This record gives sequence, C-alpha cells and structure tokens, in this order.
Amino acid sequence: MPKLDPAKNLILIGMPGSGKSTVGVLLAKRLGMGFVDTDLLIQEKAGRTLQEIVDQDGYRALRHIEEQVLLDLNVQHQIISTGGSAVYSARAMHHLRANGTVVFLDIPLALVIERIGDHSARGISRRPDQSLDELFEERYQLYCQYADLTVTGEGRNQDEVCEAVVRGLCSDSVR
Repeated sequence: MPKLDPAKNLILIGMPGSGKSTVGVLLAKRLGMGFVDTDLLIQEKAGRTLQEIVDQDGYRALRHIEEQVLLDLNVQHQIISTGGSAVYSARAMHHLRANGTVVFLDIPLALVIERIGDHSARGISRRPDQSLDELFEERYQLYCQYADLTVTGEGRNQDEVCEAVVRGLCSDSVR
C-alpha cells in the first residue's frame, strides 16, 4: 500500500465514462481517504443539474461554475473526482496540483461512447458545433498535460483500474 501524505489529495481526471466517480469511491475505501465528486458540488452550488446549466446558460457557464468550485475547494486527504472539463481551467488545475497528485483515467473514444450512451443528456461541456470526437481529441491533450500518472481503463474493470492506480502511485514514474 502506498504511503500517501495525509495532507495530499488524489485528483482524478478523464472523459465522462472513464470511471472517475466509481473508481474514486473504490480508491477512497482502499486508501482510507475521503471522497469528493466535484460534479455534485457544481450541482449543489448552481441548484441545477449539469445538463440544466448547459441547456439554460450554455457550456461556458458550466465551465465558469466548475472553475469556481475547483478554486474554492480546500480539502486534504481526499480522492477528488473532477468533471471531464476541469482541465480547461489552468488556474483550477494549478490549484488542485498544488496539493495533490493528478491521475488521468484514460479510455479510448469508443469506450466513452459505449459507457455514456446518449451524451446529450450527460451535461457535457462542449461547444454546440463540436462533435464528441473533436471534444475527445481536444481534451486528451489537456489530460496528458496535467497528469502525474496515467492509468489505462480499457480491458479492466473498476477494481482492476483501482489496483492499477495504487500500483502506479507506488512506482517511481509518478511526476
């Protein structure tokens, strides 16, 4: 089991459907840490679902609320499951990285589509003219940029992804 600094967080990033929330809960149990789902914090702050925010105010409004929630987050020894668009805010990512290790849960686009189904009801922050393929390509670069550790989810169930994260944290390859 990795020896984690009790003041540090573990931040999960990745596309919708990558397993951030599910694997996050498993990691919290496995590592004896708390769990924070920032999508839920956004909904609580806005008093609406993510999809309602996008439908009523647009994707930029969702990203703005998300950035504020992330910048206001001041926690220790937590697994933090971020929304897929968290990486669009350099300020928020810098804030999160200052007190934690960022883990990118990497799954291919085909698996994203398989897992999320109808993405139009998922509250995904994207430009109206942007395809899911384009969004995936755009975000993939950002996920790689901010990741201290990348864990592949393809061909693994949630428990196996959890174990791969734990093993990765024990290795010397973490930035």
